[in-house]
Amino acid sequence: MMYDTIGRRESEWAGMTAREVRDIGSQPGSIMVIPVGSIEQHGNHLPVVTDSLLVEAMVDAAVERTDDVPLVVSPTVWSGFSPHHLPFGGTLSLDFENLRAVLEDIAHTGLENGFDAVLFVNGHGGNGPLIGSVVSTVGVDTDAEVLGTTYFELASDRIEALRDTETGGMAHGGEFETSLMLAVRPDLVGDTSKRDGEPMDEHYRWAGQDLLDGGSVGVYRSFDVYSNSGAIGLPEEASAEKGERIRSIIGEELASLLRAIHENNA
Repeated sequence: MMYDTIGRRESEWAGMTAREVRDIGSQPGSIMVIPVGSIEQHGNHLPVVTDSLLVEAMVDAAVERTDDVPLVVSPTVWSGFSPHHLPFGGTLSLDFENLRAVLEDIAHTGLENGFDAVLFVNGHGGNGPLIGSVVSTVGVDTDAEVLGTTYFELASDRIEALRDTETGGMAHGGEFETSLMLAVRPDLVGDTSKRDGEPMDEHYRWAGQDLLDGGSVGVYRSFDVYSNSGAIGLPEEASAEKGERIRSIIGEELASLLRAIHENNA
C-alpha cells in the first residue's frame, strides 16, 4: 500500500542505503520531504487511506518535475490527528502531542544526515495547526530551514477554475478528493450509488467551507454534525480527468516550491 513506490531509489528514503541518503543530504540545498496524511473515514465511497495515499501521490507528482533538486522523501506518516472523525469508525488517530513528537523526532533524526532543509507536506485538514506548530518547534532547534505546507492549499485559485460545484462541494470526500482518487487509484473508489456526500453547511461564514476555502475562523465540530455518511461535498461531480488536472497543477506548484527551497539553501 504505502510502500508500492519503493524501488525509485533516486528519491525514496526507504529504498536507499544509508550512504545514499547521506550523499544526497550532503549536497548544497538538499531537502528532506516528509509527507503527512491520516487514516480516517471518507464516507461510503472512499477508503480510509485516502489522505495518506493522496499526499504521497502529490509529492510523487512534484518529484517527477524536480530531477535537478537533491531531495529524499521519507515514508509517509500515515496517522494524523483526526478526533473529529471518530464517530463514524474506521479512524486511527494519534493524540496531538504524540503526533507532534513523532514528526519532531523524524525531522530531527533525518536532519542528522546533513540536509539543509526539511519540508512537511500535509494531506489532512486536521493536521494543519499541528504542522504549523512542528515547523516552529523543529525550526528553533536546528540551523536547517524548516517549512510546512498543506498540498490542497497550493494553487487553490487555479484549481477553483476547474470545479463544477459551488463553494462547499470540494470538502471532505467531495468533488476534489474523489476526483483525485479516480485519477490515482480508481480501484478504491466506490460506484456512483455510494457517493452520498452532503454539501458543506457551516454556520459561521468566516469559517472554512471546503478544502479550497479554509476560512479565517477555526471552529471544532465532530463530522457527524455535518454529514450522515461522513462525506461532505458533492462527490458525484468528480471525474478522473478533473483529478488528473488537479494532480498536475499541484505537482507543478509543489515542484516550484521545492526548487525555491533548494535555491534558497544552496
